[in-house]
Amino acid sequence: MIKNKVIKGTVRVLVLCIATSLTFMSCKTKAIAVSASNEPVKQANYMSAKKIIEKHYDNKIQFSTLYIKSNARYADDKQTQNVTAEIKIKKDEQILVSIRFLGITMAKALITPTAVNYYEKIGGKYFEGDFSSLSQWLGTDLDYGKIQNMLLGEAIDDLTKGKYLESLLEQTYKLDDASNKNTKKSFFLDANRFLVEKQEITQTAEERMIKVAYADSKVYDQAVLPSKILINTIQKKGNTEINLEYNSVSFNEELSFPYSVPKGYKRIIIK
Repeated sequence: MIKNKVIKGTVRVLVLCIATSLTFMSCKTKAIAVSASNEPVKQANYMSAKKIIEKHYDNKIQFSTLYIKSNARYADDKQTQNVTAEIKIKKDEQILVSIRFLGITMAKALITPTAVNYYEKIGGKYFEGDFSSLSQWLGTDLDYGKIQNMLLGEAIDDLTKGKYLESLLEQTYKLDDASNKNTKKSFFLDANRFLVEKQEITQTAEERMIKVAYADSKVYDQAVLPSKILINTIQKKGNTEINLEYNSVSFNEELSFPYSVPKGYKRIIIK
């Protein structure tokens, strides 16, 4: 039996951001494993934060729409649940996330740069608001770009707008943003392709932390995307984990973004 808390937690973490070999179904798109090369790994050299950031953004993401079918595993301190997640992205305009259990749509979230809407079937509740109210609800600063970046495997923040201390940990570059004493952000990028391996945000006073880790990146003509995303939230009231596994992806298809709240649902009011 699927529980209301699982659906709510899954949607929330997917909005906050959102283990086997994958089959890619789009006949128009070729996927190549980033790690497929047999060439020896070149020893990484020290590099300035500015140069590391430039190299990261050299990884172009050029598409109009992206359609992802994925498995999602939700776990907290008390329970575990497996669902499927369908993610549709119209770049920089809207994201539609549909959570299904045994083929039945249990929750949907529609996200645009100015609005966040979601409903959950179990409990019959829905939310309509903007990012300021959602950030208050989730306890962390959010905007559309952060969610899109998380799903695409990019740095959640725009790294060109911050100041970072760089360090080299074997074959990984680490960028630390210490501009906010209460909120610490760290970004880990592989020294070969400058893709994000992991990003961490820690709010010291609130004793809260979110970790987003990526694995098994694939190279497409339009972008380099992770195949697996592991999202961990750690806080005093308990820990949650979302494990996303992209089963299929396709680019630049004509997509629809249907969203409507069923009749009789009660609105969630944030005070």
